[in-house]
Amino acid sequence: MRKFFSLMITGLMLLTAASSFAQDIEHKSDSGYHFTIVKQLPATSVKNQNRSGTCWSYSAISFLESELLRTGKDTFNLSEMFCVRNCYSDKAVLYIRWNGKHNFGGGGAAHDVTSVLKKYGMVPEESYTGMTIGEINPVHGEMDAVLSANVDAVLKNSNKKLTPVWHQGFNGLLDAYLGKIPEKFTYKGTEYTAKSFADMMGLNPDDYVEITSYTHQPFYSKFILEIPDNWEMGEVYNLPVDEMMQVIENSITTGYTVVWGADVSEKGFSWKTGVAVVPDRNAPEIAGIERDKWEKMSDSEKDKLLLKFDKPMPEKKITQEMRQLEFDNYQTTDDHGLHLTGIAKDQNGNKYFLIKNSWGTDGSPYKGYFYASDAYLRLKTMDIMVNKNAIPKEIRKKLGIR
Repeated sequence: MRKFFSLMITGLMLLTAASSFAQDIEHKSDSGYHFTIVKQLPATSVKNQNRSGTCWSYSAISFLESELLRTGKDTFNLSEMFCVRNCYSDKAVLYIRWNGKHNFGGGGAAHDVTSVLKKYGMVPEESYTGMTIGEINPVHGEMDAVLSANVDAVLKNSNKKLTPVWHQGFNGLLDAYLGKIPEKFTYKGTEYTAKSFADMMGLNPDDYVEITSYTHQPFYSKFILEIPDNWEMGEVYNLPVDEMMQVIENSITTGYTVVWGADVSEKGFSWKTGVAVVPDRNAPEIAGIERDKWEKMSDSEKDKLLLKFDKPMPEKKITQEMRQLEFDNYQTTDDHGLHLTGIAKDQNGNKYFLIKNSWGTDGSPYKGYFYASDAYLRLKTMDIMVNKNAIPKEIRKKLGIR
């Protein structure tokens, strides 16, 4: 009974926090956009990846923390740098085995985190912060450059064969920059290893799958997504774009958050305003401007008017062909990993998705979150990670997921 009462109070606190947050972000914006939350799922506090290319770890860790909330567990603060440290070590081995013809760097993908969970376990932030150089938030420029130079030096050495300690030396650099991973640690009075801590969390890494939508591979099959940060050569399921969007919506409405791999280097993305849209330069009518005058304007003149972000703007109707063309022409790139936690609508009834970012809260009208339109997700989603149980049954059947 005590456990039930505790869980009930925890649930009420989460619902109260979510409700308070929704009201806060609904009324805070000074822009011409006015959003109403339709569905918002619990998430942990916004973190700051700062000057590091580790969005993949922050977004997927945030996702796992929401999974723990969904399953009735405590509020966890898991270590992003534990994943970064283990992945960098594994990347080095692959880079050397591929004779330098493999991607190496600070980037990654959502499945890197679930791979770490499966292979190495997990640790809380308090046991492994990765902050050894006196900074408050990650600053990885020097570390990334030094690690890259190290593996290149191993490849170019004049010994004519690898020494048996090259990887030990590489891990020594990781220990210097991020700290040694503890063999054991105490969390809330109990001693754990990374493996036993992961067991205590109770999440199954095999429950999580990735989905994309591109026509250069057959639909309803798996393939290795051809992006540089997919160094682990992870496979994704391929769906038509309408069904990919159906998976996203079904996930949120049934209580499961989503990891969102996306391109945010777009004119329609405004962190300052907290909005991501796909403006339609060819919109047939723009308020206050005659159609003939509008059609004579240059693209830059149209952008200047559209991208004031002072009110909802006409957006492109996104097709499967548009998605593919932008991917093939490198107009959609694997820029950023984020955490999708809700659905909203603007004052005109247009659908948006509530996105948790990992850039801290400074300069953000929505406390580290922003709103991405349905059109933006349709066009600029590189891939998503979801709990397989959040996929509609008919789609799971097509994909052969049990």
